[in-house]
Amino acid sequence: MVTKMANDHNSHDTHSSSSHMDHINPLLRVFFTINDLKQGKKLPIYFPKRDPSKSPPLLPKEQADPIPFSLKKLPQILSYFSYPSNSPQAQAVKETLEQCELKPIKGETKFCATSMESMVNFVRTAFGPKTHYEVLTTSHLTKSNVHLQNYTFIEAPKEIAAPRLVACHTMPYAYAVYYCHYQEGDNNVLKIQLEGENGDRVEALAICHMDTSQWSPSHPSFQVLKIQPGTIPVCHFFPADDFVWIPVPTSNSKLY
Repeated sequence: MVTKMANDHNSHDTHSSSSHMDHINPLLRVFFTINDLKQGKKLPIYFPKRDPSKSPPLLPKEQADPIPFSLKKLPQILSYFSYPSNSPQAQAVKETLEQCELKPIKGETKFCATSMESMVNFVRTAFGPKTHYEVLTTSHLTKSNVHLQNYTFIEAPKEIAAPRLVACHTMPYAYAVYYCHYQEGDNNVLKIQLEGENGDRVEALAICHMDTSQWSPSHPSFQVLKIQPGTIPVCHFFPADDFVWIPVPTSNSKLY
């Protein structure tokens, strides 16, 4: 039985708290606009210092499938993992299940993967069963314990051609769960070379969503950027334990 709580994930965190940077929750310092995509730009960015190699792995399908995974079965899930109903672990499980069961926005297809097999099957529904895939992540090129600091774009951002993409985000749960989704419309994939004020170097993965008109006005990106839905493309960085699947030509890729 898997009993270790997975690391929490900041991409879906909408709670507010104070920070020394404009009193915005530092976990939300991952958003920027397409106008920021230029060499020399400096932004405050939050990167959680989690080692992906130490994160709980996805369970095998034969182990994951028998475990209940729905909000209506929350009591059974908490009992299965021996989590008291008022514990932080129980709250995290409940919030993840709520997120997974939310209705997708217009043009979005979403899925919470509890096994590698289910994740790959979802990717194949997005790209087609015979498509080859590549997985992109953020890479930390230096070691540091600093989570939030100002970073400078030391090179012009590099756009990666991707007619469609599937983004997968880690979720807080009793074992590894990934919230995976893709959207219709234009979404640009970028690799950005960053240097922190303390000398940290990051090869950061980012996505720019070109159409946010269907997003909720309460989406945290609008709070951070002080803009409204549909007014300007919204971009965000990925932590090292989230990733993006993109289709690539056969000669350049690995088939999963």
